[in-house]
Amino acid sequence: MNKNLFFLIVTSLFFSCTEDPTQPKPKAYLSLTYEEASYTLFNEDCPYQFLMNDEAIVQPSKNNRECWVNIKYPNKKATIFITYNKIDNNLEELLKDAQKLPLQHSVKADEIEASVFENKHKKTFGTLYEVKGDAASQAQFYTTDSLSHFLTGAIYFDAKPNYDSILPAAEYIKNDIRKLMESLEWVKN
Repeated sequence: MNKNLFFLIVTSLFFSCTEDPTQPKPKAYLSLTYEEASYTLFNEDCPYQFLMNDEAIVQPSKNNRECWVNIKYPNKKATIFITYNKIDNNLEELLKDAQKLPLQHSVKADEIEASVFENKHKKTFGTLYEVKGDAASQAQFYTTDSLSHFLTGAIYFDAKPNYDSILPAAEYIKNDIRKLMESLEWVKN
């Protein structure tokens, strides 16, 4: 065998064995960036108002219930479904339903993190549930004044729930939900 050929084979074997091909590659995430959000007051003859992203479009809910709205994000293929209920000696029932909703996603969720929200000045109290994993909804929340008003919301994407793929959009919309909860005020009709 030729010395050069032998040297070439040995060298190529030496350099080709430097990385173990059976090791899994690290997870990669999309590097999507979005423009900074600007907000406008949502106030449409309902007992509540809040700041919402200018990118979003408000549509009435298909349930035709008073002050139930869908906040659509066409560029992100997502919707925040908002429901409103008057409290009529049913606060405990409304709270149980709102707290039970995130648990329905626990089968697919890797983690559900709850953040308590309270603004005594505006009389708004609630919880934001952030769902991590391949669940159908990446976040749900409720806000109430504990006397008359109860507002809930949840994000759903018009896509298969693949956490890695929707993570950037989900984080962006969760920031909008935080803004909604912080700016929410109860109004008299």
